Amino acid sequence: MTVISRLPGPVHQRWDWQLRAACREADELLFFHPSGERGQAHDNRETAAKRICARCPVRPQCLEHALTVREPYGVWGGLGEDERLALLAPAGRRGR
Repeated sequence: MTVISRLPGPVHQRWDWQLRAACREADELLFFHPSGERGQAHDNRETAAKRICARCPVRPQCLEHALTVREPYGVWGGLGEDERLALLAPAGRRGR
C-alpha cells in the first residue's frame, strides 16, 4: 500500500513538470505491467517505456518524485521498479 504521507502537497509548482513529460503523449499502459506479465513481453514493454523516458525533458524530476514517494509500480524517470528499489536500498544491501 502506498504511504501518502510522503507525497508532496498539492502545490501546482511541485507538479507542473508533469505537463512537459514525454509520456503524456504515450499510452500509459506502456509504463505499467499487466498482471502476470513476464519474460520477453515484460522486457519489451519496459524497454519501449524507457525509450520514451530517454528523450523526456523532465526525466530528473520524474525520477526524484518516484524515489521520494517510493513509487512501487511502473517505469518512472527511466527506471523500472527493481532499479528504483536498488537505489533506495541501504548501501550494504545493494547488489545482492
